[in-house]
Amino acid sequence: MIQKGFSYLGVFFLTTLSLLPLRILHLMADGFYVLIYYVFGYRKKVVRENLLNSFPEKKLEEIIAIEKKFFKYLASLIFEVIKLESISEKELRKRMRFTNVDLVEAYLKNNESVLFCASHYGNYEWVCVGIGMAFSGQHYPIYKPLNNEVFDNWFLKMRSRFGNRMISMRQTIRAIQSSKNLPTMFTFGSDQSPSREDSHYWTTLLNQEAAVQLGIEKIAKKTNRPVFYLRMSYIKRGYYEVDCVPICLEPAKTAEFEITELHTRCLEEMIKAEPAYWLWSHRRWKYKPEKTLPKTSSKDFSVSETVI
Repeated sequence: MIQKGFSYLGVFFLTTLSLLPLRILHLMADGFYVLIYYVFGYRKKVVRENLLNSFPEKKLEEIIAIEKKFFKYLASLIFEVIKLESISEKELRKRMRFTNVDLVEAYLKNNESVLFCASHYGNYEWVCVGIGMAFSGQHYPIYKPLNNEVFDNWFLKMRSRFGNRMISMRQTIRAIQSSKNLPTMFTFGSDQSPSREDSHYWTTLLNQEAAVQLGIEKIAKKTNRPVFYLRMSYIKRGYYEVDCVPICLEPAKTAEFEITELHTRCLEEMIKAEPAYWLWSHRRWKYKPEKTLPKTSSKDFSVSETVI
């Protein structure tokens, strides 16, 4: 009960904080950056190790520069996510721009559904909410519930703004079946590391062996729904652009693991272009293959040759 009470106080504090203008929250983020990087060193060891392994060609000074830029952005991201609780549709539309919308809408207006590949790059929470207001179809973001019930309910309510219907990972198949006659968009976090037990496919990601989730490929091939990658660009503080990149329009005709490789290469190219905006504090490579399993490498698939 005591822990639940503190959780409610935390939600009340965050909700109140979200009422402040974003420019004030960004100023607060500057101070928060100093705390998490210089004072507490939040996951600095994890971030440094991830960067060194991902960019072995870079000098230490370059790695540290990316590291600092990441932590400064992480501080801003945290306060931008808090703002999501109260941000208006008008302001979010101004700050979150989608391109290639017409390519997706062509399917939705024809009563067909699409699948989105998203990643923990840029303000992924704004992307999730923004899709619900940017497209005509019903949006179903797939999420993993938090262990804390109070905060999970708070995030669920916040993410459900502007028409989203959040779906727990375990309910994905059921949701797809129940909405099969409607024009829908299901969004998957394609860069999450699967559990050791679910690490059935290994490839290379940023010079390291990495297990990749196969969920979106399995669903795409079974339903033949076109797959779009949500390629995010950081424009300036608090402003983003998301390009809906079609990476596979006829999944049923693809080879095994082809879709998985395509969205992995999209992620890799996006990170290499602007590395500071990916979630480096995540232990993406915590599992290693027990055997040498990677069946393909980044050289076997070219996003530029496949994307329309």
